[in-house]
Amino acid sequence: MAKSKVKPRMAEKILVVEDEALIRDMVTVALGDEGYETVAVADGRSGWELLKDNSTFDLVILDLMLPQINGLDLCRLLRQSNNMVPVLMLSARGTETDRVVGLEIGADDYLTKPFGMRELIARCRALIRRQNQQGSRNSLNYEEINLYPEECRVVVGDKELNLSPKEFRLLELFMSHPKRVWSRESLLEKIWGHDFVGDSKTVDVHIRWLREKLEVDPSHPKYLVTIRGFGYRFG
Repeated sequence: MAKSKVKPRMAEKILVVEDEALIRDMVTVALGDEGYETVAVADGRSGWELLKDNSTFDLVILDLMLPQINGLDLCRLLRQSNNMVPVLMLSARGTETDRVVGLEIGADDYLTKPFGMRELIARCRALIRRQNQQGSRNSLNYEEINLYPEECRVVVGDKELNLSPKEFRLLELFMSHPKRVWSRESLLEKIWGHDFVGDSKTVDVHIRWLREKLEVDPSHPKYLVTIRGFGYRFG
């Protein structure tokens, strides 16, 4: 396991999980030059050991194809353990399907190899900035929708919605990750838990109920949009 030189005390901490030594070293050096504190490992199991009991990382850069535990499984483990650290996934496979699968599992961004270090740094900055902004807010806001997590309250314009716990958690998840496409299976896992026994149509029913309360015209939704063949997206 390689670690960069000591950085300023308050520097953001990034974990790099990449099995290609050249890429791992280049990424670590580039991040270090930008003032980030970096820790780098070469396989998914080592990454999981660092992450499962450690919430001090501000970002994880995660290769898709890894020995022992691959990137998709590692990302899935993170989200199942309610670790919402931002994940930037790297892969030599750049098809739309690969990107969608990575994002569905819980990655926040996807970068195809080969990539430029300037683009990597820009993506890292954006993800960390977005996480910091979300963490500092007492509410989630999108156009006229205002969601207050600590109060379990949603207000649209000047109207307060009466949402069930599942509807509230669905909307909170969507608003926390605008534009991300969620499959029914991902939503079941996130909201109902992986021990849920039932049909994925449960998700469709709750989305319909949520649309009826949230949308001006539920038959032509503005906020909760169906992405055919994949699932649902907010915004």
